[in-house]
Amino acid sequence: MREYESCFAPLIRDFIAYRLASGRWNEASYGPNMRIFDRYCKENYPDAPELTQEMVDSWCAKRKSETNNSCRSRIYVVHSFVKYLAERGLSSVQLPGIPRKERSIFIPYAFTEEEIRLFFQACDSLPDIPRTANVRIRRITVPVFFRLLYSSGIRTTEARLLRTTDVDMEQGVLNIRYSKGHNQHYIVLHDSMAGLMRRYDSAIRKWFPDRKYFFPAPGDKPHPHTWVEKNFRKVWCTVSTDRHATAYAFRHHYATSNINQWVGEGFYFEDQLAHLSKSMGHTTLESTRYYYTIVPSLSQVLLEKTEAGFNELVPEVADEYKE
Repeated sequence: MREYESCFAPLIRDFIAYRLASGRWNEASYGPNMRIFDRYCKENYPDAPELTQEMVDSWCAKRKSETNNSCRSRIYVVHSFVKYLAERGLSSVQLPGIPRKERSIFIPYAFTEEEIRLFFQACDSLPDIPRTANVRIRRITVPVFFRLLYSSGIRTTEARLLRTTDVDMEQGVLNIRYSKGHNQHYIVLHDSMAGLMRRYDSAIRKWFPDRKYFFPAPGDKPHPHTWVEKNFRKVWCTVSTDRHATAYAFRHHYATSNINQWVGEGFYFEDQLAHLSKSMGHTTLESTRYYYTIVPSLSQVLLEKTEAGFNELVPEVADEYKE
């Protein structure tokens, strides 16, 4: 890991130690931007004795190539660092402005049942050559990792950073300590998934007897996000070569599949929605209701549930009145 080198490097290390102690530091997300900011200040302000307003403002200014959301992601850790210093009287630098969050218009891929079947069939048929430890570890990890995403709606980051101590193997419960917005929550696994996790745990212990992460990479580190993307693409290419999908689409599939099952449940629907919201780590019901706008098969469900009643109210128009 690159060491911090700017004039305020000791303060950065203190800030990171504080966030680690409070469980609010994600090295994969925050570390790269913090180090780039540190290097930027060192190279552009080599003679500065301390952090200045100009450093912060010049770095945090929105770039022409950025959207509001990408700028927010880039400067979030710097904003938090400046806030940390101000609250402790360690700096008079003012907090940088953060662009307003934009609503995402991304439409996730809608898996068919056949695609799901073929995907996991391919996961279970990964080659075991060359016969190296890494290949064998990948062969037993990929099927379990992606089945966990599919069956629980867990975020890819949450799965990557899942620690062994946060998996209750006996009860089949996951303690998600680090989540989006640092919203700790619990996930109860389906019995079949809990059983699969137990078998995986027994197998992976041969290589990592005292591992820290449930899905460990070499060196007992969490897999990087590129590992998820790379392995998903390799498996997905055996299913389809002309349709784009990502591992994160499993989370959308989980939400929409649940929502589709509740149509016609009446007031019970809202109770189910609240349970789904909690299990997915949403801080508000509005975040979960967003899935209404992207449920790929909701229109067909509505047609099946309402067509008969609608036809009774509005009879078919005779041919001579049709245009």
